[in-house]
Amino acid sequence: MNKVLIIADRILAGPADRVTNDGAVLVESGTVAAVGVAAELDAAVDAQVPRLRSPGATVMPGMIDCHVHLAFDAGPNPISAVAEADPAELSLAMAHRAQQMLAAGVTTVRDLGDRDALTVALRTSISSGATVGPRIVAATAPLTSPGGHCGFLGGEVNTDDDIRAQIASNAAAGADLIKVMASGGALTPSGPRMWEAQFTPGQLRLIVEEAERHGLGVAAHAHGSETIAHCVIAGVRTLEHCSWRTAEGIVHDPAVIRRMVEDDVAVCRCVSGDWRLFLDQMGPERAKAMVEVILEMREAGVRFIAGTDAGVPGARFGDYVGMLEFFASLGFAHAEILDMATVNAAHALGLSDAGVLAPGKRADLIIVDGNPLAELNALRRIQHVFTAGRLFAK
Repeated sequence: MNKVLIIADRILAGPADRVTNDGAVLVESGTVAAVGVAAELDAAVDAQVPRLRSPGATVMPGMIDCHVHLAFDAGPNPISAVAEADPAELSLAMAHRAQQMLAAGVTTVRDLGDRDALTVALRTSISSGATVGPRIVAATAPLTSPGGHCGFLGGEVNTDDDIRAQIASNAAAGADLIKVMASGGALTPSGPRMWEAQFTPGQLRLIVEEAERHGLGVAAHAHGSETIAHCVIAGVRTLEHCSWRTAEGIVHDPAVIRRMVEDDVAVCRCVSGDWRLFLDQMGPERAKAMVEVILEMREAGVRFIAGTDAGVPGARFGDYVGMLEFFASLGFAHAEILDMATVNAAHALGLSDAGVLAPGKRADLIIVDGNPLAELNALRRIQHVFTAGRLFAK
């Protein structure tokens, strides 16, 4: 559809607490042309323009998943599934996973680690219209220490010159940002532990400076409390996981949290739809401490953004809403959660044309049956998905 007027019971143009009842959105040539009251737009728009009427539905910006791994299969052994896969077969699997996300109402994904820059090729194919999928923001190979977290993706670095070379290589391959594995991770048990640093404070600063020299921001995988502090001081744009771990337990620093707010460092907590099992595995004491830190960061004004870590074991590509329900279980308001998935995510990712429905913005939007401000489960009842103004046929 080159031009269409979408009419629904409500429009959540963004932020989510801005509601237009009995509203409409005019989409033209891939962008939003107008948003307003349905009766007024229906009368003003030429009668020849197709109308998509959705009684009982809500129109809102397409959702954004700020942390995915399209090269991973969400199975029990993603390392071999990626490292041993044939590139052509892996590319096809990645395209299928991307389409699963689009069908779930996710119109933008930020991929934070793949091999051989396959996400860049997929991004190009989607942008050209050859493949159907969400917009992709790609990090390509994440920087990690020798033998470190996700080293199998090809981004192992040791010296400062290695760091410069890998960032230059990623930029040349078409990366939209740089990902650094600042601490260890559970997916690579042979490497540093989750709370252990993989880079010195000076190296983290170098990574940020080199990324900036190429016009790129930095997303930092950071579990360790000390590493989180080093990343914030270094100037990363987003903290992935941000779980405040130490060898003794969960320990956070209010001063670092204040610095995060001052410097507008967003937190992607990376919670999959299987979060209840995750909390059970943590045990009641650690789970309670984790929740308390999240709530303290929220109270301090930290910008949370939505991400599922889709592709790692148990984090399925089609279950975006399960992650949002985790935050609802902590007492986050539905409007606040929807903003995490739209306007806040777009801001953190530097996407000035996404996250809201306004004239001139990219026409990434979804139509859901019901009202997600009243029930998040409405986000599972996707009626239609538009990406860059194109209607996705599920």
